[in-house]
Amino acid sequence: MTKLKIAVYSTAIISLSALATAFTPNKTLVRAKTTTATTTKRYKAQNFKVDNQTSKLNWLAKKATGDHNGEVKISNGLFTAENNVLKSGTFDIDLNTITDADLTDQASNDKLVSTLKSETFFSTDKFPKASFVITSATKTSGQNYDIKGKLTIKGITNEVNFPATVAVDGKKLNATAKITIDRTKYDIKFRSKNFFENLGDKVIYDNFDLNVNLIANAQ
Repeated sequence: MTKLKIAVYSTAIISLSALATAFTPNKTLVRAKTTTATTTKRYKAQNFKVDNQTSKLNWLAKKATGDHNGEVKISNGLFTAENNVLKSGTFDIDLNTITDADLTDQASNDKLVSTLKSETFFSTDKFPKASFVITSATKTSGQNYDIKGKLTIKGITNEVNFPATVAVDGKKLNATAKITIDRTKYDIKFRSKNFFENLGDKVIYDNFDLNVNLIANAQ
């Protein structure tokens, strides 16, 4: 065999070897891609139904001469979490269940509750429920969130913003928060000094607090 033929054959063998190497999968690269795909795996959203028996909504309203407090029950609610992080939620409040806890005289207690249910305040005959819908839930640290949402009372909707603590363990969700509400934004102006003059010690302050403790179970 001539030197020319040997050179040609050698060149061909080298070319085939290079081509085979180019099309051989890089095992390290394949493993890296597989690991990345596993790491970025998305978790499915999980729904949590609010337990209206164990959940608590306590209200506190203040006036010039003191305050009143009581409870109102939630009628239903649903939250959604992803990888144990709150994403959305909504709940309804049954205003016909409102009670007072501080007045021990039954006649006075009944009168206050009746007034709260009347057109002077919540008009429960026309608007038996209030509702809240989360529009954004931003996790700030640990179990702490900044919650924004829309609160509807007496058919009037306003945006509210408040901090909350939300613990999710995969099977149960527990959310606690204090929501401060300006009642006059929902056409509840009775004895508000911003709408009536010379009220003296009859003033009822515009803001009231709703202390929320919601417990929800995974569905």
